Parts: sequence; structure tokens; C-alpha cells
Amino acid sequence: MMRTIKDIQIEGKRVFIRCDFNVPKDEDGNITDDRRIREALPTIRYCIDRDCKVILGSHYERPEPGKYEEKYSLAPVVRRLTRLLKIADDIQLASDVVGPDAQAKAAALQGGEVLVLENLRYEAGETKNDMAFAKALASMADVYINDAFGACHRAHASIDAMARLYDKEHKAAGFLLAKEVKFFEKTLEDPVRPFVAVVGGSKVSGKLEALRQLLDKVDKIIIGGGMAFTFLKAQGFEVGNSLVEDDLLDEARTVMIKARKEGVKFYLPVDVVCASEFSESGIAKYLPTQEIPKGWMGLDIGPASSRLFREVLNDAQTIIWNGPMGVYEMDKYAKGSMMMSHYIAETHATTIVGGGDTADVAQRAGDVDEMTFVSTGGGASLNLIEGKKLPGIEALKA
Repeated sequence: MMRTIKDIQIEGKRVFIRCDFNVPKDEDGNITDDRRIREALPTIRYCIDRDCKVILGSHYERPEPGKYEEKYSLAPVVRRLTRLLKIADDIQLASDVVGPDAQAKAAALQGGEVLVLENLRYEAGETKNDMAFAKALASMADVYINDAFGACHRAHASIDAMARLYDKEHKAAGFLLAKEVKFFEKTLEDPVRPFVAVVGGSKVSGKLEALRQLLDKVDKIIIGGGMAFTFLKAQGFEVGNSLVEDDLLDEARTVMIKARKEGVKFYLPVDVVCASEFSESGIAKYLPTQEIPKGWMGLDIGPASSRLFREVLNDAQTIIWNGPMGVYEMDKYAKGSMMMSHYIAETHATTIVGGGDTADVAQRAGDVDEMTFVSTGGGASLNLIEGKKLPGIEALKA
């Protein structure tokens, strides 16, 4: 059993909370979706209310280790966090991670005050799961809390090595992490049926194991996004220049054969939005999947596929959605993903949206509030579906 923050004594202690503040920003550096910051608030407030000295750590994107670049700084996150927390004292931002400024500010913290360390990935030791770096982080705090579900599938220093330095009385899961794990485990173990999986995204390779696992659990699978073309080609269709993983055609056939054997209904797009080039400005047209011309590429599901998938979802009682239906970053090819989001939100089912791109689609479509549960972690939720053990969760149990 994983202990949560309520199971341990934290009153008045120095508490390090590993958060996931890796939020999307636009080209001007403005945060476009602060859901991950808002989801961390209950754990942070719980610590502030118990007069803890709170130290927050998070990564942000992938800076080059050892090099400070302003665009990777957590300063915008601290500004947003200050506004959301509404506490009297300003939240401090250390100018380094485990250097003199962080150590001095951590030592000077008073009860109820909050310090944010700079981007953990500025230090090479973070992604290398380096024990010396983990010890430097741990030296600042008595208690370790992991609330970063979105990063739990990575064995990094602040997630794995650092957690192992604390005994069971001094480490636990935050409210967000506990909620995510409980929700996925409960849904996958005992879903209300019919249980439908909607799987999209560009590649089969990243989702292959998840597909295999889902075949044992679901009643229907809908496939969209770039990965659909590998399945269509495996059925013998011409897919033009669409994204295809030729080395996985046999695997795709195996998945479809297994679906038939298990009695799982397997749905692929029946029409696509085709373009002659991968750009917003090219000519695009709707075509049945059997009519894709050589040299053209499919970039979104078409209207007939959207209607078909809506029918498939009509009787669903549980829906798990991971991956967009097309190149949703370009407005011209976002319609299929947006429609899928609306259709899932309209059902009476328990709806679970995998994080990352899928949560971004639901956000853009304005459907987030209609979904039962929007995960903060795409890769981590996929690993849970696959039945893999997540390093961050294993380290808390150790």
C-alpha cells in the first residue's frame, strides 16, 4: 500500500514536495494551461496549514544540463502559483537547484513559507538519477512528498533516488498522485461495461503494449491518429505518404487477430482528411481510406469516421482516451480530435482522459469540465494501462 501525506506526521517540518509544473506556454512565454499547477494546490495548502516549511521542486521541459537559460526558468510558474495560493507571504524562487542560494533560502524558511527551487533539470544529476544530487536535495528537508504523477514513470533523482533516502515514516504520496493511481487502478480492475478504449497519436510503437493489455480488458477499441495508417496498411490498403511504421505491420496484424479472438470490436477510420503536403497551406480533401492517392498523406480522421465513432461510443459506460485523432496542432487538421473530445464529453460514461496531448485537446475543445477525470500524465497513465511499475511509486513503497 502506498502511504499518503495524511498517514505521516508533517506538522512544523521541512517538507520537500516533488511537483509537476511542466506546463504548456505560448511563444511569448505565457502559461496556456495551468491545470498541473492547480492540481498541486491541495497538497501544498495542506502543508502550509500545518505550519510546514515548504520546498517545491519540479522540472520544466528539457534544458541543457549545467546551462541556465531563462526560457526554462520556473519564474512564470512561481508568479502563477503566488496568484493561485493567495498566501500573505510571497513565494520565493531560488536562483539555483542545490547551490548556495537554494541552501540559504531553505535554511531561512519559516513555518508556512514556500520556496521553489529552480528547474531540477538544470542539474545533470536529475535525469541521471544521481545519488549525490539526490542527497543534496534531501539535505534540505525532513519529509519527502511525491505529487508529480506526470513524471512518475521516469527514474530521475528527485523521483527515485531521493525518495529512497527517506524511511516510511518520512515519505508519502501527495493528494494528486494518490488520486491518479487510485482512479486508474480501480477503472482497469473493475470497469463498468461496455468499456471502450479510444487510442490515437502518431505512432503504434509507443502504444503497442498498452493496446495488448487493453484487449484483455475492453469491449471495443477505436483507433485514430497517425497510428491508424499502420493498421490500414497491414490490411493491404494504399496509404500514400501517411505516417507508417513498416517494421510493425506484423504486430498490427497480431493485434487485430487477437481482438477478433477475444471478441473485442476493433474500429479503424473509414475516411481521412488527405493533403499533398504536411502544411497548413496545402490542398486538403476528404477521402475514403481505400482511396488515398500515392504521394498524399492522411492528417486527420474524416467526417464519416467521426460519425461512426460517435455511434460506437453511444452505449459506452467507461471510456479511456489516450491520443489525438490527427495533427491537431494545425487548425486545419484538428477537427477530428475536437469532435472526438465533444462526443466523449457528451456520453453518460465515466470518461478518463490520458494526460499530455489528449488533455491538451480536451482543453482546446472546452470539454475538460465535462470529463470525469483528466490525468496530468500522458506517459505515466500509459504505463499504468500497460501494467508497468512506475519508478516514482515503487520508490515510495520501498
